[in-house]
Amino acid sequence: MSQYALELTDVRYRKNQRTILDHVNLQIAPGKTVGLLGENGAGKTTLMRLIASVAKGARGTIAVNQQTRDVQRRALVSFSEGLQGFRSTQKLREIRDFYVRTYPDFSAKKYLDLVTFLQIDDDQRLATLSKGTREKFIIALTLARQAAVYLLDEPFSGIDSMSRRRIISSIIQWKQPEAVLIISDHYVTEIAALLDEVVILKDRTICTHKRSDQIRQEFNLGIEAFYESVYEGSIPDDEL
Repeated sequence: MSQYALELTDVRYRKNQRTILDHVNLQIAPGKTVGLLGENGAGKTTLMRLIASVAKGARGTIAVNQQTRDVQRRALVSFSEGLQGFRSTQKLREIRDFYVRTYPDFSAKKYLDLVTFLQIDDDQRLATLSKGTREKFIIALTLARQAAVYLLDEPFSGIDSMSRRRIISSIIQWKQPEAVLIISDHYVTEIAALLDEVVILKDRTICTHKRSDQIRQEFNLGIEAFYESVYEGSIPDDEL
């Protein structure tokens, strides 16, 4: 039995004759909160979409709680998708009802707690939402599931700084202790305190995967400074 909640083995992905990800290997133990970092175009969203079985056609193996088939993984992964499939006239509570019908692990109580905490009125229509409220609603839908793996892709991009800090400071309470939470975000300094581990994508693959305390002890750097140093090439490859 694998000790990992999420395991990727030699994952490769091409689209439109272009290699997006190449020889990606990753192992994450249950309960970890992980920062997935990389510049725009590094493949972060693609990697999340592959884990969530939204994108198809990858080579290699992706396993969530040892389940490798797309349907099985989809049932275990909650991914912060962008609501593109819903009509702009739909009310948020109607979208909630769709999630209740679609995902057996969707908790109506947890959703209610989240929208209350995030100060969302789910009687609003999708078209009336500000960018920040839309992002908060996506967070609520994602975390309301009782998933094994949560994937938050740039979840705070439209949220004002005060709300963002409040959400970040409490986000861990919304996941089960054994669940994995992976956050891809440009607000590296703000999410750093949450992170048990850091994964950095560069040159179409994972160039380093380290514990946060290991980064601070071995390199005497904060998470953001370490990330910038990796991209600048000031840390030798053999130290990554």
